[in-house]
Amino acid sequence: MSNYSGSNRSVLHVVVLAAGKGTRMRSARPKVLHPIAGRSMLDRVLDAAESLHPASVRVVIGFAAEQIQAACARPGIDWVVQAEQLGTGHAVACAVANLEQTDLGVTDEDRVLVLYGDVPLLAQDVLEPLLATAWDHALSVLTTILDEPGGYGRIIRNSDGQLVAIREHRDASPDEHAISEINTGMLVARLGDLRQWLPQLAPHNAQGELYLTDIVSMAEAQNKTIATRTEPDPLRVAGVNDRWALAEIERAWQRRQAQQLALAGTTIIDPSRLDIRGVVTSGIDNVIDINVVLEGVVNLGNNVMIEPNCVLRNVTLGDGVRIRAFSHLDGAELAAGVEVGPFARLRPGTRLAAGSRVGNFVEIKASFIGKGSKINHLSYIGDTTMGAECNIGAGTITCNYDGANKHHTEIGDAVFVGSSTQLVAPVRIGDGATIGAGSTITNDVPAGHLAIARARQVVRGGWLRPQKIPKKTQD
Repeated sequence: MSNYSGSNRSVLHVVVLAAGKGTRMRSARPKVLHPIAGRSMLDRVLDAAESLHPASVRVVIGFAAEQIQAACARPGIDWVVQAEQLGTGHAVACAVANLEQTDLGVTDEDRVLVLYGDVPLLAQDVLEPLLATAWDHALSVLTTILDEPGGYGRIIRNSDGQLVAIREHRDASPDEHAISEINTGMLVARLGDLRQWLPQLAPHNAQGELYLTDIVSMAEAQNKTIATRTEPDPLRVAGVNDRWALAEIERAWQRRQAQQLALAGTTIIDPSRLDIRGVVTSGIDNVIDINVVLEGVVNLGNNVMIEPNCVLRNVTLGDGVRIRAFSHLDGAELAAGVEVGPFARLRPGTRLAAGSRVGNFVEIKASFIGKGSKINHLSYIGDTTMGAECNIGAGTITCNYDGANKHHTEIGDAVFVGSSTQLVAPVRIGDGATIGAGSTITNDVPAGHLAIARARQVVRGGWLRPQKIPKKTQD
């Protein structure tokens, strides 16, 4: 669907309201910048807005305006500053005034979709049914049903079931409080009608604000056609007002992501203890244990096992990979059959070839580890190219940084490196070479050679260990 224009159809403009501070969040950060699954609520709402391909998107900002602009910078967004937060009606009026100053050639028949920057589960499939009603009505309102509607504006219908008013909770009568259908705040209106209605708004309410919802009564008084669309899933249109609501929405988001993975063939041991903060693609017969965090872009092959308490960020795992508990992978690519951990750290630029093994307390950065090679214990490998079938002993480190520059280490195929060895880069270890334990290697080692670089052991008989001098006692 591209901007909803065509024969007898007008152009769509989106207005996102994001000017409030969000006092109940009790935070110095503007409410709309609080994250859901690693991205700000406003960013997620803008995704939904842009998925409709509107002619324009305007975001109304006020509190911490510059911070919001910097955090959500993206092309094609027009920022409108609401200097005083006088209510939703005033915010939309600011956006409409800004829209009319552009060279977009707006007409009375254009439609304006009003969204809120604190509704992070909003998506295209929620908005399109609402927009489908907009072109044949002056006003279309998105509603939902709540078991406990306290605090929300109520949908007031006449005996024919037609929407005639929206009553804010503070202004509603006891009978109206019993209504379970509530206003989500989101609506679509004909631009020509908004031009007429918005200047008529007055602060006749408990809050002393200009309520956008008052345009419903104006439309009814003018016998304008009003449509409603009821969203069956309240969480999809729920706004966040405090930290508890933020936590509930986060869990709802995460459960949906876990459900999608499970239905696609991944076993999720406990959906309440999985966090996905990016985009995950997964094959079949994978298993994700508890307290796993997946960030950025994560691609899982088939038969992958991720044990408890692991963090994976921007990684690709081939078929049959096993990530053992408490491992942290960032920017790594693992081929089929690789095993990592427990307690391993793979940093950006790490590539592990098929069948290689990285064990406990091993850190690897910007390195390629060849097929079948093993680094099992307590090692650091950085800026290294390693061949196939190598065995790297415990406590081995590549000394790749001289205090100013990084240097490369090259290790051939079938190299054996003894424990507690330092490879001082730049250095090359040839195919089949052996490094004696405890060596500090500063020069290249030819293929097939043994290198030992350590001080000669000295053994002395009759050696007496130094003794502590007893403290003098005072008389």
